[in-house]
Amino acid sequence: MCMVIFAPIFAVCAFATCGGYSGHLRVRVECLDKSQSNLSITVNFAYPFRLQQVHFKPTLCDGNRQETIFMVGDYSSSAQFFVTVAVVAFLYSLLATVVYIYYQNKYREGNRGPLVDFVVTVLFAFMWLVSSCAWAKALSDVKSATDPTQVLLLISACRRPANRCSASHHPVWSELNTSVAFGFVNFILWAGNIWFVFKETGWYKTGQRYPMRSASERRANGMSQRLCSQNSVDQSGDSFYQHPYRQASFDLSRESFGQQHYSQGSFNQSMGSLRLPQTSLGQPVIISQGDVTPKGPNPIIFVNDI
Repeated sequence: MCMVIFAPIFAVCAFATCGGYSGHLRVRVECLDKSQSNLSITVNFAYPFRLQQVHFKPTLCDGNRQETIFMVGDYSSSAQFFVTVAVVAFLYSLLATVVYIYYQNKYREGNRGPLVDFVVTVLFAFMWLVSSCAWAKALSDVKSATDPTQVLLLISACRRPANRCSASHHPVWSELNTSVAFGFVNFILWAGNIWFVFKETGWYKTGQRYPMRSASERRANGMSQRLCSQNSVDQSGDSFYQHPYRQASFDLSRESFGQQHYSQGSFNQSMGSLRLPQTSLGQPVIISQGDVTPKGPNPIIFVNDI
């Protein structure tokens, strides 16, 4: 949202304060002959600050003759570079605003829109930094070249001790100073927007899906694994020493099983010793089919002759 609202505004402020600047300085030359003095010499300069093309005609204090003096320096490359970056950034901000509002679905489709936006945002942040630094250095040189005390050194009449030269008006630099400030503000704005654009790309989503562990986390995990392995070794050693106890318990279980077997044998023996009382029935008496009369207490058994 800050990209949509503030980026176009600060871009306009940057190229308007630099590209629309025009200033002037004024010096005065008092000759020994007052009639030949020139008390108001105005030097005008403006964007793109090609000072070698700026000239003025002061008096020579020698009759009515004048000389043509050109100022020194060409700072147009830095100024134009700064203004170009500001204009292009303004146009891209407007285009991005339209895409964000009306073409959000196409912007996210295929992840191409966020990737292009991310690359362009990084590029503009870098260009704003470079152009702002270059323009700040160029502005410092422009201030030195247009300083009235430096301009007076270019006038031949001011080199004569009999004449007096002075500055009557200095250029106003507040507008150009503001342009440099807007340049660095734009850099901060675009650099801060890199993070928000990066969150829209697939790189950020991939990083969230497979988060990278820090070195401290890796060391902690390695230490925990070593502790776990050491504990397992200790447990295995303990279990090794516990084997005799297991053998003893196994022997005890075998002994208890033998005791149970012995108890079972005793029970069988006791069951074998437990017998029913015997009943003596005497000798059987065989009686034929014709004789059915019992004789005595002996049992009678009938036998069928076949």
